[in-house]
Amino acid sequence: MKKKTLFWRKLNDRFHTLFSAASVFIAVTGMILVLYTVVIRGMDAVSLDFFLNSSRPYGVEGGGIANAILGSVMITVFAAVLAIPPAVLAGIFLSEYPDAGRAVAVLRFAANVMMGVPSVLVGLFVYVIIVVPSGHFSGFAASVSLAVIMFPLIMRTTEDMLGMVPNSLRESSLALGMTKMRSILCIVCRSARNGLLTGILLAVARVSGETAPLLFTAMFADAWPSDFFTRPTANMPVLITEYTTNSPFAEMHTAGWGASLVITAAVLAVNIVTRIVFREKNNAG
Repeated sequence: MKKKTLFWRKLNDRFHTLFSAASVFIAVTGMILVLYTVVIRGMDAVSLDFFLNSSRPYGVEGGGIANAILGSVMITVFAAVLAIPPAVLAGIFLSEYPDAGRAVAVLRFAANVMMGVPSVLVGLFVYVIIVVPSGHFSGFAASVSLAVIMFPLIMRTTEDMLGMVPNSLRESSLALGMTKMRSILCIVCRSARNGLLTGILLAVARVSGETAPLLFTAMFADAWPSDFFTRPTANMPVLITEYTTNSPFAEMHTAGWGASLVITAAVLAVNIVTRIVFREKNNAG
C-alpha cells in the first residue's frame, strides 16, 4: 500500500514538474517569437532621422516618430501625476486602517473590479465624461484614462508591500511617541519604498503601451503636441495602429514596425532595469 501511494506521489510530482516546464517553455518561446518578429521587421526603419523627425501624412516620405515619442511621454507622465498620489494613499488606507469598516471592503472590491475591466471600456468611459462634453480629443483625456488603469494596480501593490512590513516596526515607532500617521510615512513607507517604487514603475510600463483608451481620447496628429489640453495628441500606440493597419503604403508599415520596436524596447528596459536595481538594493539591505 505504501509503495502504491509513493508511486502515485512520484507520478503526480513528475506530471506537475513537466507541466510547469512546458508552460514556461511556451511562455518564453512566445515572447522570443514576438521580440524576433518586431526586431526583424522594425530594424529597417530605425535611423537618426526616424527619432528626430515628426510623423508625416500618408504617402509623404521622411517622416519619423519624434512627436509621437514626446506625446507618449507627456501623456504617461501626466497620468502618473494623476494616479500615483491618490493610489498610494488608498493603499496606505487599506493596509494601515483595516478596522475602518465597510469602506475598506468596498474600496478593495472596487479595485479588484477595476483591475479586471478591459482598457477599451475605460477609454469609452473617459470619452463620454471628458471628450464629448469638451468637444475635442486631447492628451489630457488620454492621461485620465491611463490614470484610471494605473490606480488599482498601484493601490493593490502599495497594500501588499506595506503588509510585508513587520508589525514590530510599527509598535516600536509608536512606543517612541510617534503619531500613527508619522509612523506610517516615516517608518512603514520608508521600509517598503523599494517595493513601492517597483510597483509604480511597473504600472507605468504597463500602461505606456495601451492603445484602446488612446483611440477614444487622444487620437493622433502629425503635429508636435503643443496643445495638450485642447487638441489631439500624437502618441506611439495610435501611430503604430494607424501605420500598420490603416495605411496602404509599405514605408508606413515599416515605420509602424519601427515604432513597435522602440516601444517594446522601452517597456522591456523599464521592466528589466526596475527588477535588477531594486533587487540589488533589497539584497544589499
